Amino acid sequence: MQIEELRKFSADIRIWTIRTIAEAGFGHIGGSASIADVLAVLYGDVMNVDPKNPKKEDRDWFVLSKGHCAPALYAALALKGFFPMDWLKTLNKGGTNLPSHADMQRVPGVDMSTGSLGQGISAAVGIAMANRIQKKDNWTYCIIGDGESNEGQVWEACQTANHFKLDRFVLFVDWNKKQLDGTLEYVCDPVSLENKFKAFGFETETVKGYDVKEIRDAILRAKEVSGKPHCIILDTYKGLGVPLAEAEEFNHYLTFDHVKGEESIEEIKNRLENGTYPGGDFKW
Repeated sequence: MQIEELRKFSADIRIWTIRTIAEAGFGHIGGSASIADVLAVLYGDVMNVDPKNPKKEDRDWFVLSKGHCAPALYAALALKGFFPMDWLKTLNKGGTNLPSHADMQRVPGVDMSTGSLGQGISAAVGIAMANRIQKKDNWTYCIIGDGESNEGQVWEACQTANHFKLDRFVLFVDWNKKQLDGTLEYVCDPVSLENKFKAFGFETETVKGYDVKEIRDAILRAKEVSGKPHCIILDTYKGLGVPLAEAEEFNHYLTFDHVKGEESIEEIKNRLENGTYPGGDFKW
């Protein structure tokens, strides 16, 4: 996809995430919004995946370690044709194929069930190691939350990735500045995320997490470096690109209906049209 197409794809991910959560009446909108752009780049341009054959042997793998933000992943997968769009109406309802956390047993295109924070990155490191052992050329991508980096298991996984020099492994950190009940600095100051990942042996850089071009360029740079794992820190804001979430100080989890959701969707469309998407005040 071209850059404008990727930006439109990220807008569609946000729009359908809003509709999905509005149908359920509640959900994790803040962190879902802040990963829409990286999901657009991965599924719209970078990853080798096939919606008609989600388990193909040579596919790239993706693990959403912050599994509670599955609504954004579900929206991306549905838009790419992994399953019918109508499934999005069933989030968290009885008999659904789309539970609140990513589920590999129910959702085509989900490579790993996640939700217990810290465990997803550990699984992703194991996947990358297994693919190497089997002499496959696939890439493994993983997204963790910045609050999730409080988990010690995250750093155990990073140490392992560095030890085995997993150079076909790209980790994204959704640095949206907030976690469940406060800012990072208030809950547990992470100091410098970039310096931490560099200290753990990752080839690390920080980019605008709401700029699809910067994200794609960073991935392409990562693919040129061998002998070490890669970390791309996405400098963004929780709820960015979803007006109803931007308006709330604590926007980890919100309740809203279709009326409020559609108001935000109209604003997203306006921002796309006037060149201020995703953040209103951000100019490209």
